[in-house]
Amino acid sequence: MSETNILNRSLQNHSVVQKIVDQITEAILRGELRPGDRLPTEAELCSSMGVGRNSVREAIKILEAYGVAEIRRADGTYICSTYSRKMLDPMLYGMLLMQSSGTEIIQLRQVMDAGILHLLISTITGDGLKMLEHACRNLEAAMASGLRERIMEADISFHLAIARLAGNDLLLTVYSYVDRITTPSRLSAMNKILDAGRIQDFLSLHQQLIEILRYGRAEQIETALSDHYMFWKQL
Repeated sequence: MSETNILNRSLQNHSVVQKIVDQITEAILRGELRPGDRLPTEAELCSSMGVGRNSVREAIKILEAYGVAEIRRADGTYICSTYSRKMLDPMLYGMLLMQSSGTEIIQLRQVMDAGILHLLISTITGDGLKMLEHACRNLEAAMASGLRERIMEADISFHLAIARLAGNDLLLTVYSYVDRITTPSRLSAMNKILDAGRIQDFLSLHQQLIEILRYGRAEQIETALSDHYMFWKQL
């Protein structure tokens, strides 16, 4: 691997470990380091960055924990060449710390839902519609059972089914993280709907999304999602 400008910048007078992580990450983003590339040795990084060996080791451990770097004993450290879900774990923890900003979380989820629906308008197949209809029937059966945890699970399955139909694994992974972080507040919203006796309205909101996809009604997506999130936003 050729020597890079980013890895040669001194890190003195900064938060050293984080700066090492940032510079290696930046080198990857700029294409100066590519998947499968071997990182310079600890000694080389210490020399080029003007930092201590302990700082370099700690930074490498962080990159390994993130799924960005792979330490091969007696061989060196390499940039991972395969995707790992660990890469998104820091984002999940960041969302956990931002839970007080409920409006931002709802906006994020709504933007993702809208984007996926717009994507599916032109790509969804008959089999895809059948999959969503099946998920909606499962939701209806869960509602008939009266078991609220089962209803929530069926609701989650319905929305994840829509995300899967996009056929984008990275998008699905990010969506799954957003889904996890929003489940508690969505459960509270669902309970509010059911307590108000609006069970049929809850089901109809899901059926409406299927009909939008079936007939290609892209102009109705934003309104349908606003209705879908009405009780959630009120919380």
